Amino acid sequence: MTNSRARETTEAIERLYISMRHLFYRGFFKPGGVSGESIRSLLKTINPEIYGTMNIPSKLELDGLMYVLDRLPEGIEECAFIHLTSDEGFDKGSFEPIVPKKRRRNCYRIDEHQMNIEVLLGRSEIYDILTHLTFLFIEADKIRNLAFIQDENWKPTRAFKIIEEVVKGEKKFSRKEKEVALIHLSSLIGRSFDETLRAYNTFGDDHNPDRLFKIIYNLGKVSLEDAKSTREREIHFSSILKERVGHHYFGEKWANKVKEVLFENDLHMRPLHIISANMHSVKNMLYANNALKKKQHQEIDYKLYEDISNKKELRDKVSKYALEEGMIHIADKSGSNIDVQIIDLSKTDLKNTPFADSKFTGDDVIMVFDYAFGEQAFEVMDELLRPFEHKGEIYMMKVKSVSIMGKAGILTGEKGDIMIPTSHIFEGTADNYPFENALKLEDFKDDELKAFEGPMITVLGTSLQNRDILSYFMNTSWKAIGLEMEGAHYQKAIQVASKIRHHISPDLFVMYAYYASDNPLETGSTLSSGGLGLTGVKPTYLITLRILEKILRSGKKEVSAKK
Repeated sequence: MTNSRARETTEAIERLYISMRHLFYRGFFKPGGVSGESIRSLLKTINPEIYGTMNIPSKLELDGLMYVLDRLPEGIEECAFIHLTSDEGFDKGSFEPIVPKKRRRNCYRIDEHQMNIEVLLGRSEIYDILTHLTFLFIEADKIRNLAFIQDENWKPTRAFKIIEEVVKGEKKFSRKEKEVALIHLSSLIGRSFDETLRAYNTFGDDHNPDRLFKIIYNLGKVSLEDAKSTREREIHFSSILKERVGHHYFGEKWANKVKEVLFENDLHMRPLHIISANMHSVKNMLYANNALKKKQHQEIDYKLYEDISNKKELRDKVSKYALEEGMIHIADKSGSNIDVQIIDLSKTDLKNTPFADSKFTGDDVIMVFDYAFGEQAFEVMDELLRPFEHKGEIYMMKVKSVSIMGKAGILTGEKGDIMIPTSHIFEGTADNYPFENALKLEDFKDDELKAFEGPMITVLGTSLQNRDILSYFMNTSWKAIGLEMEGAHYQKAIQVASKIRHHISPDLFVMYAYYASDNPLETGSTLSSGGLGLTGVKPTYLITLRILEKILRSGKKEVSAKK
């Protein structure tokens, strides 16, 4: 790896985001036009690891295609017109929402050729969607060039005609005939029969076994219509979306609801510990044993937490018990897609939990809120930490600690390992956020799990990292241990609130820890190769254990961030 290649990547990432921002405020662009070609060229220059063989014209990238389609609405490959909108009341009509498999966003198929995607999480979500769509257009044009003879008539190849037969379903294919069709498909997309068969089984299910054929066919067909100017592809951004992005529209509504609930339950003047995490690990560690009539032993029962992850009836039992014992659940209705749990520790029985020996005597309150997405993290944290007004009185948030736990890409270890950041470096800018992390490497001395401490990169998007830029951050004096999307945004909001605007006490302590969902430098371990599954249970609960231990210890005596 050369530093020049890393610099080229950094420059391309910066230019890509500037271009995307410009097109967003312009209101529309054509993927097949000059603007679309510019974005495509920059993405090809970056050549992200997650998009594998994107730059090879004769070979379709199957893992990347699966990764992208899991995050976009089903049927998007059939649509020439894609509209990015805000929450504009489509749910009030007769449109059925389409929710992507791996992203909580409502999408609506308006007609045969148009898909609307609701954007509620801010600029990072827009960049994320546009990056995925750009990859999709690159692959679509690749299929078009492989499936049609490039003359004035764009005559389809024999392989594409066979694919079309399968998709139209007018003829019943025997197993042997389907395998022959798969051989033609594999030849068309430049993949081995084995790879194509595996992808066919991965993409398809009992209700839609031929989904891979349909995706390839529709991507090629829509791309061909664009090339022939029969129906040119277009991406539009609604005027309401342009008005709302960057103005904390959803974040303010979300934070006001949380503060209202704290006030209604007379918890607004109590010491508050904010945790951004999943919606299960804190709840399970505090309530699962009693809910499921299990006795807490000296060792942490990770098997119990695996069982809860696997079985809905166990999850339901724990949730029901937690609510009966006073946990407050706030289902999001603001549009932020961030649920909240509020736990009054003065009412929580810790005897049959991993914290039985904590001797906690405080009246602290824990607020757990679900993962934010990229820049949305600044929006929600900034709004949450602001003073709030009630009946003419101004109240300051009594924040005692802020903890951030989540998944991240690791550079120095493997899937399932733990990362303890000492600073966040914001990619593509000169912004760096050093801080004292109350979690330390010695808190994670575990025989099975490895832990690493050092700077982490807050990236502009999950899909834009390549081996050169990541190796540069890891091997030079940056000595970065991993990458994630929210850390710098959270820390920016915390520092502004505690050190500049004095909305909260400067004496709060912060805890950041991540577990590795992927290693973007390791072939077969990128996000497109699949998730962690149950491998993520142990690091998730070990991080939760350490965060809760320090919170409970602070109820007896003040925890210094420098300890």
